Amino acid sequence: MKEILPGVFHWKTFHEGIQAYVHSYYVNATDPPVLIDPRVPAQGIEWFAAHGAPQHVYLTNRHHYRHSGRFSERYGAQVWCHKDGLHEFSHGEKVRGFTHGKELPGGILALKVAALCPEETALYLPVSGGILSVGDAIVRYKGKLSFVPDEYMGDDPEAVKYGLHKAFLKHLREREFDHLLFAHGAPLDRRRQGGSREISAMRRLLDFPACMRS
Repeated sequence: MKEILPGVFHWKTFHEGIQAYVHSYYVNATDPPVLIDPRVPAQGIEWFAAHGAPQHVYLTNRHHYRHSGRFSERYGAQVWCHKDGLHEFSHGEKVRGFTHGKELPGGILALKVAALCPEETALYLPVSGGILSVGDAIVRYKGKLSFVPDEYMGDDPEAVKYGLHKAFLKHLREREFDHLLFAHGAPLDRRRQGGSREISAMRRLLDFPACMRS
């Protein structure tokens, strides 16, 4: 567990289901405190009691429920996912739906990504110069930004990439942010050494000829 910005905490855990490390976030710089795509950290679930009990849990897509139920049970946190992903929760999970473009508790804005799956969402947090939290659409491995591999993009990867390009170019034009949080990959602070270079790399990633389609 590391405080990467004032009131913004990051940790990673090993996800047995996908046999890979995944990343989670806790933010008490917002009012109220919230979690994003959480798994219980090595410090245990009681760690949060001393730092501000999380009242909301935000999923960037339906596959990131992870340990949300444990936080809901312990702290009474409301779990949220875009409404198009609610069909995933058919075993008693208490998940509330939101729509893209809506402001959620804590002043967090749910931005539409879709393309990869209908409920894919980026979260914009208006703290520390602006934070953009992304789910599966963009990943960061070994300091390199990329889309998820083609095999996770369904029958038409190029169409999915086009949709992702279109969505993120819109958000890059409309939102100012200094930081990127990834569900798959370590967070990125553009103010740190190399950070601006990686943000530029993200823009190059999105500068794709498919964006010129009508």
